[in-house]
Parts: sequence; structure tokens; C-alpha cells
Amino acid sequence: MAARIEDAFRQDAGRILGAVTAYTGDLQLAEDAVQEAFVRAIAEEHAGRAPANPAAWITTAARRIAVDSIRRARTAAKALPVLAADAAPASADRIAEFAFTGDERLELILTVCHPELAEETRLALALRFVCGIPTHDVAAMLLVSEATMAARLTRAKKRLHDSEIRFQMTDARQVTARLGDALSVIALLYTTGYAAPTGTDSRRLCGDAVELARDAQRVAGDDAEACGLLALLLLTEARHPSRVDPAGELVALAEADRTLWDRALIAEGEGLATRALRGGSPRDSPGRFALQAGIAGLHAIAADWDATDWPSIVLLYDGLVAQWPSPSARLARIVARGYADGHDALGVRLELDADEALFTGPLAAQAFAVRAELGLRAGDARGAREDFRASIDRTEDAAIRRHLERRLIAAGEQHEA
Repeated sequence: MAARIEDAFRQDAGRILGAVTAYTGDLQLAEDAVQEAFVRAIAEEHAGRAPANPAAWITTAARRIAVDSIRRARTAAKALPVLAADAAPASADRIAEFAFTGDERLELILTVCHPELAEETRLALALRFVCGIPTHDVAAMLLVSEATMAARLTRAKKRLHDSEIRFQMTDARQVTARLGDALSVIALLYTTGYAAPTGTDSRRLCGDAVELARDAQRVAGDDAEACGLLALLLLTEARHPSRVDPAGELVALAEADRTLWDRALIAEGEGLATRALRGGSPRDSPGRFALQAGIAGLHAIAADWDATDWPSIVLLYDGLVAQWPSPSARLARIVARGYADGHDALGVRLELDADEALFTGPLAAQAFAVRAELGLRAGDARGAREDFRASIDRTEDAAIRRHLERRLIAAGEQHEA
């Protein structure tokens, strides 16, 4: 694929698909049209007629392809007059002037979060087709095989195609009903990028998630969870400059150079986190993203690792697990309890051992690493070494593996001492 077309695919495919889906109201039709438009763009490039603005050219071409498809199929009698009015071949000037009006990816996420689909399928559709996460990675997130996920996505696209329900961004009721799913998708997108600190697409995925979170918060206004998610991502992004050292090695939060943290992002995130924790009716407890934002805020304002307010963080995790008992929340609470006063490392390790599902699910590598650190603090260096090895065996990211290998060496030195 030509370099400029490849850049458009990597950076703008989600926006293009969102724009064409909003235009046609049909994800399956839009996806086919966008794929064909990219093929035509490559042909133009090879013929020496490279589009000056590839994303705009591809979007315009895809819209025309979609209209031609509707005409041939003769299945869109109601939509055709509206679509045909905009279907005339565009001049070079018109193509060059095309600009995205906002982030159409959010609209597409809301579109595929369709009430006729199961929750997992809604999230999978958005992650795969809007966020560009490969099918095998989406399958791994949702704990199914790649073949099962591929079949599920195909059926879901057909279901959307056949459904009579069409999403409208101007319908406040529909936006509100689908917002929770959209926030979950954005959070998963950020987590995918954050989990691979030195991966090629890590920064792009995290940046896309922050953009989408800003757009969601703008659309949702004072919604506490939308504010909470944006706060969480900003506070996490603020720490990014210290997460990897100049040699590309992972730096633990306890050892991070906090002078590198982005204070402007922290200030913005703190303000949003405060709004999120105070939002909602007096009878409602804070939501999962508000609670996570509060936890991130406590880490951000601590002058150093020793000054971290672990008791308050544990309380926030207690509230989080009570309403959202996910493996990641349960494991993070174990970590916090391990550092809080009044919780000895051995006792916390026993609590972790009791949650057997953590050691067989997608967070198994992290669970073994946490148990290893607790073992070191409890004086069990031998057991810690076994757990570090188990974590290394289950870890794919090279930077994380090297970090764990350094911890394994440290555990060996402690055992010999």
C-alpha cells in the first residue's frame, strides 16, 4: 500500500467509516464502500494521480460507491432521493475542501451499540470496525476464539443492516441510552494501547481514546461517567512521560520521575474527577469511571510513592469492586491493600490466592506478578521467583518481559541473601 494511503488507513479509517455510515445509515454497506474506495485510491496512486487529500478523496469516493450500490440493489427507495442529491462526481476542488465535522467515530460507536445486539457484541463491533482493533485481539478481550468472534461480527453486521432502528445523533434519548456502551468501548481502546507501552500503535490508540473521550464528554455535558472517563484518561496520560525510560525500559510507578508528569493534564483531570465524584443524584453512588478517576487523581497528587494515600485508594476500590467486580478491579484492589497500613503482605497474598479466576483468565500474567511482589514483601523470595517466571511465560510485550526479568533477578539476589 502506498505510504500516504497507508497513513490514511491507519489514522483516518475509523473517521471515514463513521462519516460514510452516518451518510448511509448502514454499517455493512459503508464498510464495503470504504474498502473499495481504498483500493481505488491505491490504483490512482499507482497511475500517478495521487489524491492531494487521501482521507477526503476516499470518503467522497466511498459515498459515491455506496450510492451506486444502493441504486443497483434497488433496496433504498426512501433513502435514494436524499443520497442521490449528493452523489454527483465530485470535482478535485470539492474533494480537497472536504473536512470531517467533528469525530464521526463517536457517532459510529453509538450506531453499532444497537439495542437489538447483545452487550458483548456491541462492544466487539465498535472495537473492531470503529477502533480498528484486530479480530483476534477483540476475541482475546472477550474470552472467545477468533473464529467465534469473526462469525459473531458477521451476524451482527447483518442484523444492523436488516434492522429498522436507525440511530440519530440528534435524538438525545438514543444518545443517553447508548452512552454507557460507548464509554466502555473508549476505555477498552485506551487499555489496549496502554497495555503495550512500547508497541507501534500504543500512542495512537491512547491518543484516539482521549479524543473520543473528549468528544463523548462534550456530547454528554455534565454526565458524571463521561466526565469520569475523560478524567481517568487524562490523569493516566499525564504520567506517560515517566512510564518508559530513554532506553525503552518500563519504569514502575514507585520509581517514576514525577517531575516529568504533565501538570496541565493533571489539573484538568482533577477538576473533571471532582465533578464526576460529585455528580449524579444524592442517592446515587459514584460510577465506575468516576471512582477510577478518583484513584488516578490520588496517585497524581501524591508528592512521591511513599506519600500515596493508600487507605483512601482502598476505599475507592472497595466501591469500584462492589459495583463492577471485573478481574482488573479485583486485582488492583489487592495491590492497593498490599500497600495500605494494617494489611500484611502474607495476608493479602492469601486473599489473592482465594480469587482463583485471576490466575486462569486474561490477567493471569499480572496476577502472578502481583503475587510475586507480595511474596517478596512477605519474605518468600523462592515463591516470588516461581511467580515471576509464571508471569514472564504469559507476557508478550517485550518491555514488560524485561521488567519482570529484572524483578526475577532481584528476587534471586534476595533469596541468596
